[in-house]
Order: sequence, then C-alpha cells, then structure tokens
Amino acid sequence: MKNIFIINGGQTFAHSGGLFNNSLTNWTKETFEEQGFSVRVTSVNDAYDPFDEAENFKWADVIVYHTPIWWFQVPYLLKKYIDEVFTAGHNNGIYSSDGRSRRNPEINYGTGGLMQGKKYMVTSSWNAPDTAFTLPDEFFDQHTPDEGILFGFHKMNQFAGLTRIAGMHFHDLEKNATPERIENYRKAYIEHINKVLIPQL
Repeated sequence: MKNIFIINGGQTFAHSGGLFNNSLTNWTKETFEEQGFSVRVTSVNDAYDPFDEAENFKWADVIVYHTPIWWFQVPYLLKKYIDEVFTAGHNNGIYSSDGRSRRNPEINYGTGGLMQGKKYMVTSSWNAPDTAFTLPDEFFDQHTPDEGILFGFHKMNQFAGLTRIAGMHFHDLEKNATPERIENYRKAYIEHINKVLIPQL
C-alpha cells in the first residue's frame, strides 16, 4: 500500500477562506482512499508539531501540496510550515546538508536530500486567468506557473531529494468561480490523479 501525505496550504486570511483548497484536499483524500491508499492530511491553519510533520514526510511515498498563490508567492503560513518542518527534518529524514564537500565546495550543491525515491505534486490556485500565462504581452510573459512563481518551490523539493510529478493549476477563481467552473475543475483534477499521478506510484 502506498502512503499519501496531503498538505493543505489554503490559508484563512482576510477575504480568503481557503475554500477551494479545502475542496482540492477533500477530492484528493477521497480519490486515494477509494483506491485503497493510506492518507494523512495536514492544514497549515491548524496547530502542528514540526517533528511530527517531518515524520509524515518520512512516512509518505507521495507528498501532495495544495496552495493558493498570494502576491506571487505561497501564503505565509505555508512558508512558515515549510521552514519549520524542513528544519526539523535536518538529519532527520528530509535532508542532511546542501550536498557539497569542503574539499570541493564549487560542485554538488543541492544533492544532500534524504528523500530519494519519494515523489511530490503541487497544485496552485490563482485569481489570474490562464491567458495571463499563455498570451503574448500578457502579465507572465508566457511563462507557466512552474517555470515562474513555483520555480523555487520545485527546487526546494528537489533539494530534499523528491521527484516531481506534474501537477495542475487552477485559474480565475475569484472573478469567475462559478459552480460549473468548479465542477469542471473537479472532474479534470480527479482525472489527473487517475491518469497522471497514480500510474507513477
């Protein structure tokens, strides 16, 4: 049986209730449990012990992150969670060092992760429409979320030794979050889990 650890980064703050990321978390949990996987879930809004969370990373075969994008970054509670949990995972299952040796410090940076053989996937949710990433002269200069805003997030996971599975990005969720749009996203996301994520386990 494979172990799936889901991190819900949908922070409750100001006008954001984190509702879409709560839905994503539930869709993920239900889809994996229906197929016999073992699932654990953490929300960044809840109290946690960083060392217990490091144990969840060590237990998991796949880590699934769900995060909104706030001001072109992950929300501050998710960043705090990562800082605290990865620190608790130093020489404790997540990473040992930056991978370099004192004899030759110019090479091998980023190779000290301890999570080789494990995988991760990240979803992100945006107010920006998908056309802001795809059309010439639009805001993101035709860079995908993974090439731009999430580049550092992917490098963080690579630093820990994790292998990336392609995720999904959900757009226009403030001005155009209609029930029909949400339902279409639900169907597409569950299909993504079944056709992209699960075959790689």
